[in-house]
Amino acid sequence: MNIDPGILLAALGITMLELAEAAAVGLALFAESGRYAAFLYVAAGAAIVFAPTFLVGDFISLLPVLLVRLVGAVLLLYFGQRLARSARRSVVRSRTTGFPAEAFEKGLMYTGFSVGAVEAFEASIVLVGLIPENLGSAAVGFVAGIAVVAVATFVLRSQVRKIKQANMKVVVSGLLLTFSAFWFMEALVTASDLLLILLFAVFAVAVHWFANRPTGSPAPSAEVPAAGSEAHK
Repeated sequence: MNIDPGILLAALGITMLELAEAAAVGLALFAESGRYAAFLYVAAGAAIVFAPTFLVGDFISLLPVLLVRLVGAVLLLYFGQRLARSARRSVVRSRTTGFPAEAFEKGLMYTGFSVGAVEAFEASIVLVGLIPENLGSAAVGFVAGIAVVAVATFVLRSQVRKIKQANMKVVVSGLLLTFSAFWFMEALVTASDLLLILLFAVFAVAVHWFANRPTGSPAPSAEVPAAGSEAHK
């Protein structure tokens, strides 16, 4: 097989770049839920896009990019703001007593699927341009990129579990809102992936402030006079 280093590195780079973003969401969902299914949902979303990329080649490029991004952005916005409110409830619960533990929202897993699909779609746009040039090199770079991201995700999975639940919800919400804003933006203009860093910093700080803002002081309860404290009339 004739390997073209340029094609290989390009496929490796775009695969690692896009799947690293999806893996970050998968790690956050895993830390929040404790379920390995979080990775399966992200992987399934990516697989459903990558499979036709190599099977039908240029046909993947016929999918409407704008629609894919907008649907993904709406889903991420919805679950991102819901998780921000959940982070707030977790903080309040930690300051008080009597609040039952919240069940993990299964819908967030579906959001992980959406993230995997959209990020894979972004990578596929580049891959379909590389495949006709040298299929073998593109395939090797693609597989190597998946392997690197998978190993890094496996190594990091035990570390993210050590983060407190409320803080993890802040991270997940910040990630979801970041990708939502980025995909809404890309529907209008071409944006650099470096913007993701700035957006995440802004949303993470905003969600952290929202979740940790002071709670209102409870209203003073009326004192019940002790028995026999009043003089008999």
